[in-house]
Amino acid sequence: MKKITKATYLKWYEDMLFWRKFEDKLAQVYIQQKVRGFLHLYNGQEAILAGALHAMDLEKDRMITAYRNHVQPIGMGVDPKKVMAELYGKKTGTSMGLGGSMHIFAKEQRFYGGHGIVGGQIPLGAGLAFADKYHKRDNVTLTFMGDGAVRQGSLHETLNMAVNWNLPVVFCVENNGYAMGTSVARTSKDTEIWKLGNGYEMPCGPVDAMDPVKVAEALDEAITRARKGDGPTFLELKTYRYRGHSMSDAQKYRTKDEVAEYQKLDPITKVRDIIKEKKYASDKEIKEIDKRVKERVSECEKFADDSDFPDKNVMYDVVYEQEDYPFLAHKLD
Repeated sequence: MKKITKATYLKWYEDMLFWRKFEDKLAQVYIQQKVRGFLHLYNGQEAILAGALHAMDLEKDRMITAYRNHVQPIGMGVDPKKVMAELYGKKTGTSMGLGGSMHIFAKEQRFYGGHGIVGGQIPLGAGLAFADKYHKRDNVTLTFMGDGAVRQGSLHETLNMAVNWNLPVVFCVENNGYAMGTSVARTSKDTEIWKLGNGYEMPCGPVDAMDPVKVAEALDEAITRARKGDGPTFLELKTYRYRGHSMSDAQKYRTKDEVAEYQKLDPITKVRDIIKEKKYASDKEIKEIDKRVKERVSECEKFADDSDFPDKNVMYDVVYEQEDYPFLAHKLD
């Protein structure tokens, strides 16, 4: 694994803080109705992305996830201004404003969404891995899902095919405890989700996903295995989200005290404390990072505010149309 150095910790701190503040701004403008529809925030889960990016080869590895997908493309190299513009529904967004919050997509940076169907991305992630194996490329696909998605039959079908075909894919369950609003304990006899991998004789295990170091180590091992041709891995990344499932979530299934206890494990605070302890940066330098993050978020907001909405005709240009469709009795005016 690449060494975890002073530069790593400083990057982790600035990246994770930016992702957090970026989404805090999204929550603010959502209330102002600048962002509409659904909005699922990643607050608390940032160590997963930070650790994953450290373990990946960003020149060739791929990532696919569900609808809690705003900061992942930023980490993969997408301009955050374009991500915010997409959430605003503006034409300068990653998909000209047509995808919105749940469907960020950036093929050039090897980020394949953003999927609104629970578990819908799981077989697609295996499909990306199958294409790489078929074309004899040594790329690896990281397929992320929430704990609620493991109740989908598509997961089990995909795990069976992936291990049978020895695909270069890592299945990552971001277990934040409550799916949409129901605890894992109420939906499963065994709350250790990672054990599902045992049923397919697939390497599997739990990971403390509030610590980017632990995530990086686990994913490095899994990615290395996949790249060598030794097949898939199934990991349960144990994390916690500080905000609701979406902005409309009343969060009646948990207490404020519980959230406060998990906030003591905040990965951003943890990384900042290590930076201070090891004297990687002074208080003044940390404040400069904080200021830089705040300015970047403001730039994203201004870009999205100043951008235009797409022309209505654009919506029709991206819808499939076939002339002389055989099952139409008559042509519509």
